[in-house]
Amino acid sequence: MAITRRYFFYGSLLAGAVPRAGFGSTTSLKASGFKSPNEKLNFAAIGSGGQGASNISAAAPTENIVALCDVDDKRAAQTFERFPKATRYKDFRQMLDKEGKNIDAVIVATPDHMHATAAMWCMERGKHVYVQKPLTRTVWEARQLMEAANKYKVATQMGNQGYSNEGTRQCAEMIWAGEIGNVTEVHAWTDRPIWPQALTQIPAPDAVPSTLDWDNWLGIGEKRPYTSGGEGYPTKYGNFYQPFNWRGFYDFGCGALGDMACHILGAPNMALRLGAPTSVECTHIEGKSNYAYPKK
Repeated sequence: MAITRRYFFYGSLLAGAVPRAGFGSTTSLKASGFKSPNEKLNFAAIGSGGQGASNISAAAPTENIVALCDVDDKRAAQTFERFPKATRYKDFRQMLDKEGKNIDAVIVATPDHMHATAAMWCMERGKHVYVQKPLTRTVWEARQLMEAANKYKVATQMGNQGYSNEGTRQCAEMIWAGEIGNVTEVHAWTDRPIWPQALTQIPAPDAVPSTLDWDNWLGIGEKRPYTSGGEGYPTKYGNFYQPFNWRGFYDFGCGALGDMACHILGAPNMALRLGAPTSVECTHIEGKSNYAYPKK
């Protein structure tokens, strides 16, 4: 039988899925006799600096990088230089409109608040998507993407490196095999947040850098003036909002939970087959803020 590029891409993702009965219990597509049509996928990226650059590098050895989008020329400069033939954009909507016929799949590696919007635009146009963790900023957005993936019949994957490595799978198999007995408690820790939280004042506005499209960076976020942060900025993580400190703001990020818990707690969730939580209780808040996550 002839295998289309889309079928092969979708099938390869399914072959890597985790079976409930454990690893190795389901035969792969390769073992079943399916073969690659020996053609490359045409990838585009929404977010080409930072984590996006890493994801693009992972796809580049085997696939075509045909279009790159980033709102910050400075942040994405190295990626732009590495792929000089890829068409460049600052607005992903324009990229999808103009390059749609040339794109098979899209890497989405923007700040959290734009994951769902960018991925939805792609799926509505029949593009497969790889979306960095956390998949979305809200649970509602995640449910909308799940419905869209089923509706448009596209292959989807969330980038969660800490959850999908071999060590995690080996630990899960050990627990499934009963090697350490009944697990009743899990302890996890991280150094996050390493960005400012519990902020009570927003610094005075600054001129937007010539390399940054601030309106497109804000995207669906509430409009506000750009600020570099003034005295004390940039830190080693950048200016007041970007390129990294946005994680501490309700409108843009998911705090330490979205940054690291999906890595660290994903493994025990899979190993113990916990599924979604039925309730969540907050027992303490230190450093409350109207627009940023608390200190603790």
